[in-house]
Order: sequence, then structure tokens, then C-alpha cells
Amino acid sequence: MAFPTKLLNDGEHVVVSTRTHVKALILPGLVVLVALAAAVFLDRLVDGSVATLVIWALFLAVVLWFLVGPFLRWLTTTYTFTNRRFIKRSGFIAKEGRTIPLNRISGVDFDIGVIDRIFGCGTLVVSDASTDGSVELSDIPDVEKVQLQVSNELHRLAGGDRRDDGA
Repeated sequence: MAFPTKLLNDGEHVVVSTRTHVKALILPGLVVLVALAAAVFLDRLVDGSVATLVIWALFLAVVLWFLVGPFLRWLTTTYTFTNRRFIKRSGFIAKEGRTIPLNRISGVDFDIGVIDRIFGCGTLVVSDASTDGSVELSDIPDVEKVQLQVSNELHRLAGGDRRDDGA
């Protein structure tokens, strides 16, 4: 998923761009499957077109609420680190964003639980110097790799890659 280049400043480039791991959609998918089983069971149990219509209308509402909503949130939420800032963007119709300049980020940590290890993801914690404290990004794919890339960029920004050529 590419971050729109029109939203980058001159000289700015994307270091890492990601979204939440697809595992975030497993629970909503399971809820819809259970609702489908219940709808089929109840449809076989009742007689009458009105009751059948109500059952399937309720099932459609469950699909919209528990599957379409989370899917759109998953699809439209991105986390991007550039060589200058961290950008969190979300929203399909109403958009929301948060930007933290890299020079304000004091640390980037990660946490990988047992289930996260199975799925190959984890939580990335971006700490900054503001009163908001830190931003937790849950279920980030390849979180160790992302943390390493961001840490390298922070190190570069802090002047850690300056070479002394003896001049």
C-alpha cells in the first residue's frame, strides 16, 4: 500500500508504510459465521415469509456491523514512517490523521505476544516527547522489522551516520 506522494513534502520519502495485520478481521468473520448458522437454523425453524424476512434482515445488519465496518476500518487505516515524520491516517468518508515529527519521537518499542508470534505480528509503541505520551499500533505485521527500520531512521536523523573522514 503506497502512501500518496502528493502528501509528502519536498525531499521526503517513505521509510515504512503498513496497516494492521489481517488477523484483526478473524473475530468479525467468526461472528458473521455464527450469525449465518443461527440465521439458517432459525429460517428452518419458523414458517412464514415475514419471520424469514426479519431473520435475514437481522443477519444483514450483523454482516454490516461486524464485518463491513471493521473491514473498512482495516482497509483505510495506514501507518507510515517517512524520513521526517510518523503519519497515522484512517477513515473512508470522514478522515482522521495524526502526525508526529521524527525528531520528537523518543523511542520505538515492540511487544509480541504468543498469538501475535503465530500470526507474525505485534504491537509497536511509538513514544514521543508530547503530553500525549505514546501511540500503540496493534497487530503490525513484521513488527520487529518495522521497529528496526524506524530505529535506523531515528539514528540517521540524530546524526548517528555521520562519518569522520579526517577532514
